[in-house]
Order: sequence, then C-alpha cells, then structure tokens
Amino acid sequence: MKYKYLFTPIKINNLILKNRIVASPINDEYEEKATGGAGLVVCGHTIVEPGRSSFMNGSERSAFFKYEVEKTQQRIRACHKGGARASIEIFHAGLYARVEPGDFAWGPCGFIREDGVEVKQVTEKDMDYLANLYAKEALEAKNLGFDAIFLHFGHGWLPAQFLSPLFNHRTDEYGGCLENRAKFPLLILKKIREAVSYNFPIEMRISAEECVPGSIKFDDTLQFILMAESYIDSVQISAGLDINHEGNVRLVAMNYTAHMPNAYWAAEVKKHVKKIKVSVVGSINTPDEAESLIASGSVDLVAFGRSFIADPNWPNKARDGKTEDIVPCLRCNQCYHITTNRRNVGCSVNPRYHNETLISKVLSETTTPKNVVVVGGGPAGITCAITASKRGHNVTLLEKNAEVGGTLNLISQEHYKEDIRYYTNHLKGQLAKSNVIVKTNCEATPELVKELHPDALVLALGGEPVVLPLPGVNLPHVFTYEQIIGNEELLGEYPLIIGGGTIGTEIAIELSELHHKEVTIVEIMDELALQGNMLYRIALRQKMACLDKKVSVHLKSKVKEIKLDCVLVEDEHGTTYSIKTDSIVLCTGVKAKKALAEKFYGIVPEIYEIGDMIRPRLIQEANFEGRGVGETI
Repeated sequence: MKYKYLFTPIKINNLILKNRIVASPINDEYEEKATGGAGLVVCGHTIVEPGRSSFMNGSERSAFFKYEVEKTQQRIRACHKGGARASIEIFHAGLYARVEPGDFAWGPCGFIREDGVEVKQVTEKDMDYLANLYAKEALEAKNLGFDAIFLHFGHGWLPAQFLSPLFNHRTDEYGGCLENRAKFPLLILKKIREAVSYNFPIEMRISAEECVPGSIKFDDTLQFILMAESYIDSVQISAGLDINHEGNVRLVAMNYTAHMPNAYWAAEVKKHVKKIKVSVVGSINTPDEAESLIASGSVDLVAFGRSFIADPNWPNKARDGKTEDIVPCLRCNQCYHITTNRRNVGCSVNPRYHNETLISKVLSETTTPKNVVVVGGGPAGITCAITASKRGHNVTLLEKNAEVGGTLNLISQEHYKEDIRYYTNHLKGQLAKSNVIVKTNCEATPELVKELHPDALVLALGGEPVVLPLPGVNLPHVFTYEQIIGNEELLGEYPLIIGGGTIGTEIAIELSELHHKEVTIVEIMDELALQGNMLYRIALRQKMACLDKKVSVHLKSKVKEIKLDCVLVEDEHGTTYSIKTDSIVLCTGVKAKKALAEKFYGIVPEIYEIGDMIRPRLIQEANFEGRGVGETI
C-alpha cells in the first residue's frame, strides 16, 4: 500500500481507529464521509447552553434535547454503518452567541456589542455553572453512544476568548498572565474528564495562533496544551478566528496561503507533549501531503474539512491507489456560508453539495442512448461530456484548441493557482479515461455538427474578453489578460491594468511580487475584486498589503483615453488626470459568445447552453450545469 502510514490503525485512549483520517464537522454529510473511508467522523456540534451558546440562533437546542436526540442517534448510526467511529463537537460561542431579544451573552469581559446585546463578564460562580454544562453535554454524548467527543477551544469561541489577550482584558485572577487566563478553560476540561471518566476519548481543537494583532501567540498556546494534557487524549491544531473575518481567512485558508499552513505548529506540539495524540487540520489536500506529515512523525492524525466536501470518497480512493480520481479542493470557500452571504453556497468541484435534491448521488443509466455533441472543452463541457457518457450516451466533444481545459489552462499558469492546476489535470485525466470521443484542434461549425448527426447538442463555448471602445485601445502596447498571462515579458516596467476585478487584481499581484514591476490599477467600482466572495476579497487585500512594491489603486475611476506614455483617467468627481504607463492590460470583463451560439440553433431540437454561455460566472456554476445537463439528456 502506497500510504501505509495514513492507513495504519491508531489507538486513542481505548478507541481504535482503522486509519489516521479525521473528517471535520464542516457539513452534515456524515454517512458519505464514513462510507468514503474516514476513520473518525466528527458529526456536527452540540451547544453547551441553549439560548446563550449558539452562533446560529438563540433558539437552537442541544443535540440531546428530547425532540433532537433521535436525529443525533442517527448521526452515530450513519458513521457506524459506514465503518467509521463517531464523535461530536461540544461548543459555546461565548460573547459571539446569538441570543433571543432581551437576553445577554457570556464573555471574559463585560461590554455592549455593536448589535446592542449585553455581554456579561463571567464570574467565578458562572464559571462553575458553565463548566458543569460542558460536563453534562459530554456525558450525554458518551451515554448516547458517541465513541469520542471533540471540544472546540479554538477560533475565538468561549474557552479561546479566555485564553486570548484579544478578548480577555481582565485584571483579576482570571486575566493577565497565561496561568490566570487558562484557569476557566482548565476547569471546563477537569469537569468534563470527571464526568466521562478516564477511559473515554477526549479531543480538543485549538488555534495555534489567531493571526490578528493582539491575539494569542503560539508559545502561550503550546503551554496551555501542556497544562491541558492530563485531561485530554488528543489535540487538533488549527489557526485563525471565525467571526473576526481578518482571522477567518487563516482559519479556512485560500489560494494565497500555502498548503499545510498549520503543520509547523502541530509538529512543535508533537515534540513537547508526552502522552496525547496530535492531529492537524487546514489545507491538507492530497494523500501525499497527509502521508508525509504522519511518516515524518510531525502528527499522529490528519483532519480534513473542505477536501471531503470536494470528494467524500477521498480516503477510499487514496487507500485503493486511485489518487488520480480524487477531486481536488480549490480552496475557493464557496462552501462556506459567510463568504457568499448564504446566496450561492456550494462546491466548485462537487455539484451535488448543497444541491442534493437536484444532482444524483449515483448516475442512472439511460434507456435511450443518444448521439450527443458537446461544443467546447472547458470545465462545463468536460463535466457534461463525462456525465452523459457514463450514463450510456455516445458523446463527441469538439474543442477548437490543441488541448481541452478552456480558461482553466490560462488560469493554471498563474503563480497562486496551484489548486486550479491540480483540478485542471484531474479533469483532463478523467476525460481521457472516459468513453468520450475528443476532437481537439477542431473548430465547430454548424456544418460539422450536422455531419455528426447529434440527437442532443450542448454548447459550452465559454466566454471572451470584453474590449472597451476606448480611444487608443488598438495601440501596440495594449493587451488583453489572455495575451499577458504567461507572457508577462511583453509588459514594460510600469504596467497599468484597466479593471480591478479578480483577474486584474491577481495579475497586478503577480506583476508586482514576481516580476518586480510598479503596477497601477484603475477600477470603476469602489472596491477591488467584487466578483470574488467576501473572504477572497479579504485574503486579496491582506496579500496586497504585504507586497514590497505596492500596487497603486485608483477606485471609482475610469480610463477615458489611452496614449503611448500615459492614460487619461476621470475620477468620481469628474476630474480628469493622467497616469504615466508604458503598457496596458485590459481586464474589463468577460462576455458570452452569444452570436456564435445562435448559429447552432435549429440543427437539433434538443439543445442546451451551459457555463459561460449563459453568462460568465464561476467554476461552480460551470460544473453544476455540466453535471445537471449531463444527467438530463
């Protein structure tokens, strides 16, 4: 077996896990994670104190409430059915709790929140009350049949609020030095251990660092773990904060953060602890990465969140040596509700996630095989072609370029698109393994499509750059983003980018950081990268703040004319001024190829448009429509 360390059993207290793979409590697909091969599945959470500990709403109940407990029992059964062990997260939001009108929240210090809710300072009596509630919930979990419990002591929730100087400003014996700040969290652990006894597995998640100014540092976190060691059996190392979005982009790291960002801290913890197991979570995408962490002795277990949304069968595919079939996570955070304000939650590479009633878990075989022609080999076209072929249709994919991949081939050339490169290669590999007839260097025409006698036609033509009709736009030093990515040497030392969307801003970062150019962005809107989700924009801003050569940004401004050595720009007040530049990159949007699409109508009654053909959007929509139409044909 290639990944012998990853699939070696491990004992935590008296619990034996079949492998070192932990599924984090990131969504409700417990059975899929268990049947997918995880050794331990953390089945969501339960709150400590109904009314004052939920981060969702004040009416949330404990998972062991009499009208909830049957559903909770099903979580355990779902895991055991799939061959995994079941754990549950025990959680209190503290000062961030969403409470009913007129009620208060708990915190290490008292104050009035921005929403008008009172946060009461926890007294010694309150500490005993809350610690007992933690213990009660832990015992409920044990008695119901959970194999372990998972205590959330990280990400800025109640125990972490006491540990971190960012939240704990007390001057009594529960504030100041670490020993004081640790007293209440240690009391919680002590009460829990007394309640569940010495032989029941307890895991604790903690942020190594919270990654915002004034917060806890790793040295203190390490010392607290050593203080807690006598009460727990395993510690999971994470990082960042949740509600504080500046720290959240480190909690669920995006493309500007390298893979395995918490591995160093976890390895340091492993060096110092004497008897507990150490796990790590955060941007561990591949079996090779996970295997290396365990083989090196850095950690004992590896936990996965978003990777198992992208592909719940990740463990089984790794175990069976089918790593090329693992669908890679893009770390785009579309699966995270706060990034999209709950308006477009989903997974870019797993169309079924959040669309379980629309997308089948198992493809049905067609009873009427058809000749299907797919025009365009981007992600939408490839996904549709593979899906339709698996169902038994005879599929031909026409791609005008020398290779399939569409815009992904372009994006993959960017420095911070490692995850896109993995995914592009995955798609191409899956297409090569399928029964789809692929014709590259083949520009589709209505005549050619007619010759193939399709019963169904799918148009996945993609989009093309928008070129604004600006004076001077045809000058030789003006390029589109398609012409520049991978050919940055065409630009001078002072490039100016027209359009500060996601494409333009990412190009600016690379030109500044990797090619050492002095870059200017002119953007008509009041913020950069408005097409990106909320956490992406924060990560982008943080990255730009770290550049040695700062990118000059002109918001609420538009270019009026391009000249050989400058551009004329009009600001929001109507004032016109010039910016010197020696090269221009047009990043003014993408448009659908509607005129081209119209030429294909009338060939066959069953015709579909997918991906950017509808309107330019995200990989998420391309894959959803590709899979959906592939199931529909």
